[in-house]
Amino acid sequence: MAKLDQADLADIADNSPTTSAASGMAARRVGTPLGAHPVRVLLLGSGELGKEVAIALMRLGVWVGAADSYAGAPAAQVAHESFVVDMANADELRKLIADVHPDIIVPEVEAIATSELTDAARSGIQVVPSAEVAQTCMDREKLRTLAHDELGLPTSDYRFAGTPGELEAGAEAVGYPCVVKPVMSSSGHGQSVVRDASGIEAAWEEAQHGRRAAGEGGVSRVVVEQLVDLDYELTMLTVASSAGIVVCQPIGQRQESGDYRESWQPADVPVSVYEDAERIAKAAVAGLVDLSARGADGKPLPNETGWGVYGVELFVLKDGTVLFNEVSPRPHDTGMVTMISQHLSEFDLHARAILGIPVTDAHVALALPKYAGAASHPIVVEGDGEVSFGNLDVALRQPGTDLRVFAKPEVHGHRRMGVALATGSDIEEARIKATQLVQALAIQVG
Repeated sequence: MAKLDQADLADIADNSPTTSAASGMAARRVGTPLGAHPVRVLLLGSGELGKEVAIALMRLGVWVGAADSYAGAPAAQVAHESFVVDMANADELRKLIADVHPDIIVPEVEAIATSELTDAARSGIQVVPSAEVAQTCMDREKLRTLAHDELGLPTSDYRFAGTPGELEAGAEAVGYPCVVKPVMSSSGHGQSVVRDASGIEAAWEEAQHGRRAAGEGGVSRVVVEQLVDLDYELTMLTVASSAGIVVCQPIGQRQESGDYRESWQPADVPVSVYEDAERIAKAAVAGLVDLSARGADGKPLPNETGWGVYGVELFVLKDGTVLFNEVSPRPHDTGMVTMISQHLSEFDLHARAILGIPVTDAHVALALPKYAGAASHPIVVEGDGEVSFGNLDVALRQPGTDLRVFAKPEVHGHRRMGVALATGSDIEEARIKATQLVQALAIQVG
């Protein structure tokens, strides 16, 4: 397994320019080379979360290559090399991995040919957190079966269906109203609420249209879930490392259409909710780490550690019941608040964990005074063309505020282009300051 040691750090002294032969990739940018022996990490997905992971790894002396489906992605702007490939295309992904020769592969998106991750793990490459976990977490059927049936975690009532008829039977079993989702999708795509049997056909079609790889034909299985009496949602950032499993302070959030619009830390929850949330998060991640150790079909793969940051998503019902919902096997978008709330952000924690560096309770501590809070407010821009940010002198005038501009090349429709960060004497003040920062920006499109 690739770990960072003092010898690696000592070998990163040679920064002389070099050239590289054409790799055959669709596009490639060669950046500043390192010496011959640094740990080599390949990011599969180079958005705003990947960018922060890349920076965290590079601060520890790691060579980073960043791949995405388009040129100029955020992480590609800072990585040592960048690549433009269709990561869902097995042939292209296989060629990329062979070309880069990474020690570690870090998937940062879900649209990946996961069979190639398994092959990479078989060859001795460390896949983060593991090839088996990546496949399980992107498939709601596999994940829910593991969480509910194997680990005994509390969830909403659910059924799986492979035909409209099975969907109708499943909806009758869990009761109306219910929620229908493709087993493989993200950010609310393909999801709908069904009020009665007359909505089954439309829900089935919506799931097929919104599923991952919808253009490749075939039929997606769906999950139908009981519509619970939801009070709020929590994200529990949970870190598995060589030191065991630890959990960050809970993160509250507000969502619209499946995407988060605010997050804050620490979420003000009752002690009983916090204890249940922490227990469920640790159990879920422990189950995934154990899955890594077991491997596919009981055949463990080399370097399948299960280490890294997991974003465990929980539902809190109005009666205080905490339910497991889903888990992201990577830093979570709501966790961007940790860039201002914790001594080590979720990205720093992810980098340390995957390099074999121990992460303990002390490492996930808040960097806030007692009773203080922190908030994040994503900047979603609508329009068509390039985006520029102005009026920063006014927007960042207040102490305890910060800004990350993602520098995505352009927007067509609406796109998350930055995030405002703020701290305050309490959560409410932090949320207000983050919102005011966004409102003060002068944003131009085109």
